[in-house]
Amino acid sequence: MDRTLSSAVDVGQHPVGRNRRGVEASTVRVASALVTAARTPSHAGATRGRRSGRSVGDDRELAILATAERLLAQRPFGDVSVDDLARGAGISRPTFYFYFPSKDAVLLTLLDRVTEEADAAAGDVLDRLAEDPRARWREVITRFHETFGAHRAVVLACAEVRGTNAEVRRLWARVLERWVQAVEMAVVAERRRGAAPDGLPARELAIALNSMNERVWYATFAADGPAVAERDVVDVLLDVWLTTIYRGAAPPPHRASPPADAPPG
Repeated sequence: MDRTLSSAVDVGQHPVGRNRRGVEASTVRVASALVTAARTPSHAGATRGRRSGRSVGDDRELAILATAERLLAQRPFGDVSVDDLARGAGISRPTFYFYFPSKDAVLLTLLDRVTEEADAAAGDVLDRLAEDPRARWREVITRFHETFGAHRAVVLACAEVRGTNAEVRRLWARVLERWVQAVEMAVVAERRRGAAPDGLPARELAIALNSMNERVWYATFAADGPAVAERDVVDVLLDVWLTTIYRGAAPPPHRASPPADAPPG
């Protein structure tokens, strides 16, 4: 959030698929990871799935996606066939191909949806960082952790195929770049207001922190030891983020200036 999450989520390329998707082949970032609050939803998957003219909420497409995620929780992506997906969705194999050109396209759509869900969950948390930095960083890490944890089968499947699937790598790279930029801007803002000291380039810190999240999440979700216990993941990641960004100092909340006519306190 590397696939290892970083691998998967090189965790990869969100927040929070879409319809109309046409895929070349078949992340987590996730992903993977926090990652972190990327604010702009990706439109990379806008042509990945169904043909034009179909309803976004088409029950058959949703049934295919739900079947895929359910099967991925039971076995590796390589062991899931188009016939499995069609049968689980209650449709024929030819009907499956009306909605998706391949099973890889299904996985990419799931990855789109998971990263968009993560972005939506993160919302504007980083824009409100100055209110209470510790609380806001915890909030955004928690929201990503909960989203990726709820879809861990997708994250792990993307990790499985990322090494051989160029489109999964490209999609995850775009998503991760958004998350890196979001964290970079947040670090720069904290430095400008004097809450965080100057140090290494903010972008380099953002890359390292997001990559760490990816690997930690992957190891935890896959039970690929050594791994942090799931109940401790947010606390561990938060401590590393705060120590790295604020250099051990307690990040101060923003204090509004008193009105000019206010009596001295």
